[in-house]
Amino acid sequence: MKIGVIADTHDRLPTARRAVAMFKRMNVGAILHAGDYVAPFAAKLFAPPELPERIPLYCVYGNNDGERAGLKGMLPQLEDGPMRIELGGRVIVMHHFVDWLDAGALRGAEVVVTGHTHEVVNETRDGVLYLNPGECCGWVNDRCTVAVLDTDGPTAEIIQVSD
Repeated sequence: MKIGVIADTHDRLPTARRAVAMFKRMNVGAILHAGDYVAPFAAKLFAPPELPERIPLYCVYGNNDGERAGLKGMLPQLEDGPMRIELGGRVIVMHHFVDWLDAGALRGAEVVVTGHTHEVVNETRDGVLYLNPGECCGWVNDRCTVAVLDTDGPTAEIIQVSD
């Protein structure tokens, strides 16, 4: 199963819109958003009709998601991390920041998805794939990136979101 992974969109609509369009073209089976939409108008890009219902969105709050009621109204499935889900036969744990995960949350995880640092991480440690897609917004590193997770490996590819 191919899964789109995104984090730290920080209200930057053009890059978030391009990332969502790219995930749709790639026909991903789901999208994981590891937080920091910031405002409800940015989260709207990840709700129907912008994101078709055939592509489920799994999402957690980030530390910059202050307008929680508005965000929750736009994305009812949005929750505090850690989130534990099974997709493509893999146990995935997602939280906004890897340092907020304790040993109990990580138990049994095959993939750990985070954001927050705006830095790409795509490495396997002790048989667990740790994945931070970097920043979709491009505000900090001037590089807009997302990832595509392939649960068959599991492996991930970091993809630059271009104009």
